[in-house]
Amino acid sequence: MTTRIIPFLLIFLAVISVSVAKPDKEFVKIFDGETLDGWEVMPAKTSSAWTVKDEMIVGNGDKGRGYLVYQNKEIADLELKFLYRFPGKGNSGVSIRAIKDKTRRRSFQSYHVDIGHLGIGPQVLGAWDFHTPGRREHRCFRGERLVIDENDKPTLSKIKGAVTKDDINKNGWNEVHVLVKGNRFKFSINGKPSAEFTEHLPLEKRLQKGMIQFQLHDPGMIVHFKDIHLKVLQ
Repeated sequence: MTTRIIPFLLIFLAVISVSVAKPDKEFVKIFDGETLDGWEVMPAKTSSAWTVKDEMIVGNGDKGRGYLVYQNKEIADLELKFLYRFPGKGNSGVSIRAIKDKTRRRSFQSYHVDIGHLGIGPQVLGAWDFHTPGRREHRCFRGERLVIDENDKPTLSKIKGAVTKDDINKNGWNEVHVLVKGNRFKFSINGKPSAEFTEHLPLEKRLQKGMIQFQLHDPGMIVHFKDIHLKVLQ
């Protein structure tokens, strides 16, 4: 009887050891729906612009322009999912791999997922925006795929089946899914690809890791965020 049990016990222990060693790559809810614990407002003087109501984050542009920043400020590769809504007009987004701008032309350098109210145009809603002083700030509008070569030369093409304005819920909730891995960046809105880029610049010219920043861009605007989930890949 004992000799039969031992092989099964060894297999069981091996399975446990593999599962313990396996890294956790699951999505984590990073907004608890009740507080802004784990988040920081930048600049601090605009803290009153960010509040929580009805299990959503509310950004009020009349109380200051700035960012709501996740506590882990050294993230490279990631998947990020969230819902957003504009009750009226507005311009917002999420900055990825954000760092302080040493050139002082901007407050931060980043690769920026651009969102805005329906009607603001494909250059904002659904675009990648390059906040990269000191290097070329390329165009990558909604529905476009951009490849940047080692000499910073861009090549644009169209994304088949990309999200259009007809897929956006006006004044309603829209889902964004961002995927960043190495030199490839893409995101979708409501399940359809929105914009993507790949860059082949030398490493020293790329943003390699940094902050996740939810943006409040303009006075007079309101933006809502909820159901924010993050998977850190590196």
